[in-house]
Amino acid sequence: MKVAVTSLGEGLDSKVDTRFGRAKYYVLYDTETKETETIDNSVNMNASHGAGIQAAEAVANTGASVLITGNVGPNAFRSLDAVGIKVFTGADGDTVREAIAKYERGELGSADGANVEGHW
Repeated sequence: MKVAVTSLGEGLDSKVDTRFGRAKYYVLYDTETKETETIDNSVNMNASHGAGIQAAEAVANTGASVLITGNVGPNAFRSLDAVGIKVFTGADGDTVREAIAKYERGELGSADGANVEGHW
């Protein structure tokens, strides 16, 4: 299974970016192979509109079935939910590695909706 984590940098030791749509990167982690890949999200970082929806599409195109982030807005959440990506929030202050470990231990909360306003 692939897990996407919003990140301020490339790799497992980077800090989690608390924003979803305007996150700098997405680090993909395969729970079976333990391989990682980093996706650059610079195209959405300064988008005036639609960053969350476009980011949701980009994450969906990676094959991820789980997203770990700090916060997610309403449009992004609806887009992720529509394609079956489960959202986990509350990874503030963690590294990507720590956030994945918390997810694997069941310590992150599964989101049932947005936890911030749009354009956050």
